Amino acid sequence: MTKLTRRDLFAGAAGAAVASAMPAITTPAFAAAPPANTQAPGWYRYKVGTYEITVATDGKNTFKLPDTFVTNVPKDTVNEALAAAYMEKDMMTIPYSPIAVNTGSKLIVIDTGTGEANFVNSKGSGGQFHGNLKASGLDRNAVDVVIISHFHGDHINGLLTADNKPSFANAEIMVPAPEWKYFMDDAEMGKQTSDRMKGVFANARRVFDALGRKVTPYDAGKEIAPGITSVATYGHTPGHMSHIVVSGSSKVYVQADVTNHPALFVRNPGWKAFFDQDANMAEETRRKVYDMLVAEKMMVQGFHYPFPAMAYVEKSGNGYREIPVAWNPVI
Repeated sequence: MTKLTRRDLFAGAAGAAVASAMPAITTPAFAAAPPANTQAPGWYRYKVGTYEITVATDGKNTFKLPDTFVTNVPKDTVNEALAAAYMEKDMMTIPYSPIAVNTGSKLIVIDTGTGEANFVNSKGSGGQFHGNLKASGLDRNAVDVVIISHFHGDHINGLLTADNKPSFANAEIMVPAPEWKYFMDDAEMGKQTSDRMKGVFANARRVFDALGRKVTPYDAGKEIAPGITSVATYGHTPGHMSHIVVSGSSKVYVQADVTNHPALFVRNPGWKAFFDQDANMAEETRRKVYDMLVAEKMMVQGFHYPFPAMAYVEKSGNGYREIPVAWNPVI
């Protein structure tokens, strides 16, 4: 044990007096760092066999929840589902997650997001796909093939730059044959009565006319690019397609809009979204696809799942639930 003598105490007091008489030594003061107000680039990469998949988010769209967003259940019930998923009441947020597939010999994009013009219109909330693709190290001019699942604007608008030039100057643009036949039919366009569907037709023609209608229609059940097979998943639109990417013994189901946000439509597959053209067929498709995903334990890449939009699914009550795939810091 240390013992302090009177001499030690007086020496300490004298030292303190000297120190108090010395001029103060000041240190520079640092102000709080200003907020960055920017987000990190939104891309994530993983492997399917030897193929490299890059998920490059296009951002999101947040809007007031319409009374008829789900047409066959009350809005209060939808709000309960949002609350259960810790989402905001009376608001809906829909993410967008296009992907690029690098097979080693081909660079393939599946769906293209809402377009660069929307980046400005949404104040950066949407239209991020091309910026994030570039941030991931992928050059859109190196893309060989763009595969479109269906003709809604959040899937095709990214085919054009903000000044309506082709975004993928060197790519073959592949579109579902039944989707092309339907939306390019003047008689079908003339039958439309809702402003929304009139807008879908007009936007599809705007985009593909800007491309000179230079597209390659593809059918369901075909290998349309190396390791990528098209699957008919009709209902959301008349020619809606999903895709299975296979490399070796590994595969992933790229579902496009078989469901919208999983918190609503995976957990409640019988709910009918207002943007499904044939809601009964869309539900039938949804259940068939998800029963298959459960049975095969196949990973799903969901266009409207929260980024990076990868999950497995399992049965839960009368529906399903998604199990997000854990982040992997290595590829």
